[in-house]
Amino acid sequence: MSPATDAATSLRRAPRPRADALRNRERIVAAAREMFVELGPDVPLDEIARRAGVGNATLYRNFPERTALVHEVVLSVMRRTTERAEAAAATEPDTFAALSRFTHEAADERIGALCPMLSGTFDHDHPDLLAERDRLEQAVRGLIDRAQAAGRVRTDIAVGDLMVALSQLTRPLPGTGCLDFDRFIHRHLQLLLDGLEAPARSGLPGTAVTLEDLRHRP
Repeated sequence: MSPATDAATSLRRAPRPRADALRNRERIVAAAREMFVELGPDVPLDEIARRAGVGNATLYRNFPERTALVHEVVLSVMRRTTERAEAAAATEPDTFAALSRFTHEAADERIGALCPMLSGTFDHDHPDLLAERDRLEQAVRGLIDRAQAAGRVRTDIAVGDLMVALSQLTRPLPGTGCLDFDRFIHRHLQLLLDGLEAPARSGLPGTAVTLEDLRHRP
């Protein structure tokens, strides 16, 4: 038997994750995302397991280290945000309506909560994250480029301007005392969107912010 045949046979024999195991993993990631937003990235893993409705052993079997769980949460939020951008572009004929829809839906993903998780020993250059980041950037850039080409969005802004504003407006301060501010997010996002719409009513200081600008570390 050839090496290629041996490899194919091994793949066929490799056990697939059970459906209940996959559901447990999804519940853990969802619970972690919620608790990271509410309490910050240092919330006890045992509390995450309790909210997910799984035992501690199940959590540690899926995520032996906190960094592995943080990685999966960041990847999940980025993936879901990308899907929202792609869906808005595909289903909204008006380019500004598509951008507005994405902006509000991205806020619901609480992408600003990623910021405190991206410090410390987090691997920013993991291939999975780089690939998903590229997908997200391409999707959001497409929304803005189409809206600008249609004359619906002012031309002195770039993707980074939108992502910075989204991050600032959706980055919660750790602690339950700050959760009441959630009710202002969409209100203030609409004020932001009104400022992005063309024609511009004023000039902006500085230059348009690109995503490359945001990644630059002096």
